[in-house]
Amino acid sequence: MRRIKLIIDIKELKEFETIIKYKFNNIETLEKSLTHSSYSNEDKSYNKVNNERLEFLGDAVLSISVSRYIFDKFPDYPEGDLTKLRSQVVCEDTLSMVAGELNIGKYMLLGKGEESSGGRERKSILADAVEAIIAAIYIDGGYRKAESFVLDNLTKYIHHAVKGKIITDFKSYLQEYYQSKGHACKIRYVVTKEEGPDHEKVFHVNVIVNKVVAGTGSGKSKKLAEQEAAKNALIAEGQINE
Repeated sequence: MRRIKLIIDIKELKEFETIIKYKFNNIETLEKSLTHSSYSNEDKSYNKVNNERLEFLGDAVLSISVSRYIFDKFPDYPEGDLTKLRSQVVCEDTLSMVAGELNIGKYMLLGKGEESSGGRERKSILADAVEAIIAAIYIDGGYRKAESFVLDNLTKYIHHAVKGKIITDFKSYLQEYYQSKGHACKIRYVVTKEEGPDHEKVFHVNVIVNKVVAGTGSGKSKKLAEQEAAKNALIAEGQINE
């Protein structure tokens, strides 16, 4: 691959390698996977290098990795059930949640416009970045390494889907639940504490329903902590299992 000057600080790339549990032989491949087209389009000196082509390849590696796993794990499933299960897991919602767990948004290169409009938390950008990272690992270390990354991060979602409880937006689920009860309520999410260094910061959040704390949660971003709080509120209400 043509050599390019690193834009992302090498310390941040090393931090991210620790998070994803894979050390790159060519760190530039990792940076490319984290570069959104909005950045390369704005910075002409970057020669339009971005992660779009990697997304294409990563999508294929992701699909075969999940397909092989569920093919082996569920030998009694017919083709239709396998296809349905895979589609529930290999989707934007699930991949964006994986991205949140890995804090991918923090490390991405985005254009100024995309940055200002909340691109670091946009589902489509985060899901695409996961696919690009899968491809980067595949190119750098081969299929087995890429497959390990996929299964390390998606196996739990596969088993949630099998049990019929794959929910990727607990906040919306909680809102719908209270609306279904037929009375008005005010739901607020309040950050109660932040702790840890910037690259490993943890947020603690309460979800408050009509002035009563209904659930608590924590996560590497406010959005993840809010989702965890909503999930715990739903568990407390008996709407989902732990």
